Amino acid sequence: MFDRNLEEPGQIRALCEELRDCVDHAAPILIDQEGGRVQRLRPPLARDWPAPFDFVAQAGAGAEQAMRLRYRLIAEELRALGIDTNCAPLVDVAEHTTHPFLRNRCYGTDAQGVTRIGRAVAEGLMQGGVYPVIKHVPGHGRAQADSHRDLPRVAADRVALSRDFAPFAALADLPMAMTAHIVYDALDTRPATLSPVVMDTIREEIGFQNLIMTDDISMRALTGDVAQNARGAIVAGCDAVLHCNGDFKEMRAVAEAAGAMTDAAQARAEAVLQNRPKAQPVDIAALTAELEALLNGRDHGG
Repeated sequence: MFDRNLEEPGQIRALCEELRDCVDHAAPILIDQEGGRVQRLRPPLARDWPAPFDFVAQAGAGAEQAMRLRYRLIAEELRALGIDTNCAPLVDVAEHTTHPFLRNRCYGTDAQGVTRIGRAVAEGLMQGGVYPVIKHVPGHGRAQADSHRDLPRVAADRVALSRDFAPFAALADLPMAMTAHIVYDALDTRPATLSPVVMDTIREEIGFQNLIMTDDISMRALTGDVAQNARGAIVAGCDAVLHCNGDFKEMRAVAEAAGAMTDAAQARAEAVLQNRPKAQPVDIAALTAELEALLNGRDHGG
């Protein structure tokens, strides 16, 4: 879902119902609702949230719980509209040199801290009945270019890259992941999304065995024909291709090029559907009060 799809609550719910009717099952419907610049739903449809990097800094020692609460509240808003999948947590580890398009979307500069907060984000979403999608595997934090516009190259060696891989390895139990359109010189000359070498690294070294989707296949980081790139992503080992610019002619070409899911991809997709998170009862007012107390540096009595 993007801004162009989102008008008012009734329209959004009807669209979600129509999309699921088209495929005759409760297919996951995805959105990027991170907060900050990357937030498709805004007031009055949903709360406005600060960028994650700033929010984590404000919460200080309470950042894990604050992010868990934040994404539990986001999950409630999404599910009320029929949307059941949020493309978060983003566990790219920020550097001082991280491109501005990404840096304030990150949770911090320490891999262990990013991992803990990423886990809290996923827990908050799943407690609200929303699937998480971890991104951007195997790590986007070292990129100094915006992959929406250019192809980033990362020159770090494998030892340095192990820090970037760590949060994804620690969260490899999560149901879905999204790739990075980045060349890692230590691994391959091809962008991760199109690289069997990088995809094998994600599966074997990082240990992520669940469903992997591409980042938007129409981003300018990937040059050439969008349909060929879609097919290349499947051949490389991605399970599914995301195409997000809304060009219907391209959508048809991408769907044809990607083809039916492989048996392995279908099994992973079925596992996602069979393990749909169930929303737990919640007192939204109490969660909101607890979050405000954390952000204001006050202890919250239950």
